[in-house]
Amino acid sequence: MTTKVVLPKLGMAMSEGLLSEWLVKDGHQVEEGQTIYSIENDKSIQEIEAPASGTIKLIAEEGETYPVDEVLAEIS
Repeated sequence: MTTKVVLPKLGMAMSEGLLSEWLVKDGHQVEEGQTIYSIENDKSIQEIEAPASGTIKLIAEEGETYPVDEVLAEIS
């Protein structure tokens, strides 16, 4: 089963966020709850945790802005 890693909505007015940094490498094993990336919006920088355990496939690029709910990676 594949779990999609999406850009979360962190505030009422948030519609997009900047993928600041991946904290894991493509193809590596991650554990549920492990911090895997950071995003930046107009108010703060937030670190986001993995929603599941497994092998991560990175889709989105660091330094790019994505809309809320955009798929950034998949964990299988």
